[in-house]
Amino acid sequence: MAERKRPGDDAAGDRPEDEVFDDAVADDDAEAGEPVTRGGGTAVRERTENADKPRSKEGRRGGRIGGFFREVVSELRKVIWPTRKELLTYTAVVIVFVTVMTAIVAVLDYGFGKGILASFGN
Repeated sequence: MAERKRPGDDAAGDRPEDEVFDDAVADDDAEAGEPVTRGGGTAVRERTENADKPRSKEGRRGGRIGGFFREVVSELRKVIWPTRKELLTYTAVVIVFVTVMTAIVAVLDYGFGKGILASFGN
């Protein structure tokens, strides 16, 4: 299945921000004298940079909550959001699936109910 082309993609399908991030990770790891063997590492780098800073209880609590929301926003920026057409298609598929499953359960419930009533002589 072919990937969709998005605004900002070049001919190879790479996005400019991916290229910048890859270069930043490679430069940081090269400066530290470590071989570049993995991508990412931002969370580890942030934890190690902030590990030396002493915090009060209030600062730590606000920092954790604020950090959580910063990470949530960061992750939401990475999400590939569906187009309107895809969203409508996915919604229709879910509604049809739930309707079919509900009908199957209703038919089985009705059948088993009649079977039980007939077996006990009602």
